[in-house]
This record gives sequence, C-alpha cells and structure tokens, in this order.
Amino acid sequence: MGYEENRAAKPFAVTPWSLIRDLVRYLRQIKRQRQTRRILSHLNDAQLKDIGLTRGDIERERW
Repeated sequence: MGYEENRAAKPFAVTPWSLIRDLVRYLRQIKRQRQTRRILSHLNDAQLKDIGLTRGDIERERW
C-alpha cells in the first residue's frame, strides 16, 4: 500500500476556490428557487391543487 491510499481525508480543507465554488452553487440554487416560485405563482388554484400545493405553500416556503 502506498502513502496516498492510507492518507486521511481533509474534511475541513477550505481553499479560496472552494469558497468561490460554494458561493456560485448557492447563488444558482437561489436563482432556481426564485424561478420555481415565479412559475408556481402563475398557476391557478386548480392547477396547484393537482400537484398538491396551495397558494399559501408557495408564499411561506423558504426552500
């Protein structure tokens, strides 16, 4: 067995690149949530009921 196989993982290794990557992922997630909320808000109550949601679910959800 070589050194690389037995080396412990670095669970808390934070680099500037990992911070930027995580920030970009977070911003993309926020964008998707806003898009989803906007799309759902344009559906009527019957359509929302078909997918198991109410208008209140959309407004109070903080995905």
